[in-house]
Amino acid sequence: MSQDISPFRIDIPQVELDDLRSRLLNTRWPAEPRVDDWSRGVPVGYLKELADYWATGYDWRAQEKALNEIPQFTTEINGQLIHFFHQRSPEPDAMPLILTHGWPGSPVEFAEMIAPLTDPRAHGGDPADAFHVVVPSLPGYGFSNPIAETGFSLFGVAQAWAELMKRLGYQRYAAHGTDVGSGVAGILGMVDAEHVTGVHLSGVSASTPFGQPLELDGLSESDQVRAEKFNQFLTDGLGYLTLQSTRPQTLAYSLNDSPVGQLAWIVEKFAEWTDPAAALPEQAVDRDLMLTNISLYWFTGSGASAAHAVYDGMQAWRAFAAQQESSWQDNNQADDQAGGQAGDQASGQDWAAAGPPTGVAVFGAETAIRSLVDPSGRIDHWTEYERGGHFAAMEVPALLTEDLRTFIRPLRLKS
Repeated sequence: MSQDISPFRIDIPQVELDDLRSRLLNTRWPAEPRVDDWSRGVPVGYLKELADYWATGYDWRAQEKALNEIPQFTTEINGQLIHFFHQRSPEPDAMPLILTHGWPGSPVEFAEMIAPLTDPRAHGGDPADAFHVVVPSLPGYGFSNPIAETGFSLFGVAQAWAELMKRLGYQRYAAHGTDVGSGVAGILGMVDAEHVTGVHLSGVSASTPFGQPLELDGLSESDQVRAEKFNQFLTDGLGYLTLQSTRPQTLAYSLNDSPVGQLAWIVEKFAEWTDPAAALPEQAVDRDLMLTNISLYWFTGSGASAAHAVYDGMQAWRAFAAQQESSWQDNNQADDQAGGQAGDQASGQDWAAAGPPTGVAVFGAETAIRSLVDPSGRIDHWTEYERGGHFAAMEVPALLTEDLRTFIRPLRLKS
């Protein structure tokens, strides 16, 4: 297996830009529904206006130029071509940091954070907080190839990230992830614990997406709000995940053929998952930045391949959950036979126990509840913010940047 690392530059052919514009301007729009709000999905009037701006007002070339100012590379790991940003800090003692996006995101999520993270001195910060930043595209997303074989789960991605950091010459590094990326970062802390200084997470959910509604009794008032939001998600917010985790190929045809279909599929999540104070997605996230993320899905055809990646990830998660359930039942049976001792020992064996220090940032639109996510009290750093949401790196990049710095600061001395 070649370990070569090759420079990469984004250069979308003009014919593809022209094709996108033509498709947008010739969209076959559905009839207006009886209600013109978000209760049944993205409103036709809103989407028409956004699609028109994408076709006639949005400047991909300007966004492409800005992205190309960030050094980019590709390398092959375990049969997967991985694309990544890699911006080294001018500070010689900077700590390496790998950032992992989620769905429906991409490395574009972190674009506004890279400069402050790598060069805090130039952005009014302390140079002692500097990072060398690595931002890979998950397999099946952006310019990383679609998953070559079934079974390339989050564990496989975490192992690939460990190999990537090794190839870049980083012996000790920190990891951050959001959404799917939080799972990758957490697993990375286990599979490469010898080299991972700390794991920082955002986009963490209150519970599993196919679990039972949360009980409100015993929760604080603020946690009850988060629990009610999670329960509402279980009631009417799971359609996208159910489809992607069961029939991704059926969905793929629409996402790969219709840019308006791709636009609606993603922009709905920017409406539902961003800061609750924002009435529209572009009030929470810069409109051009949001469209750059969506354009990346369109130009690379990764709406379809990302859906398959979600499918593979959820199949692996279900298998893992079934294994854990079987282990839990075995431990309970042993517990009954041994008078409680076996069950007590098993209950203390969670991922955080063996991994590096962990930090979690919870933003306004999110549902994570500490007593549920961290029942054993092993998370070292937990912060909650009223602002922001699921796309914190795009919505409140300064808040997320400072939370990362605060979490990592004491760990630098130990590395």
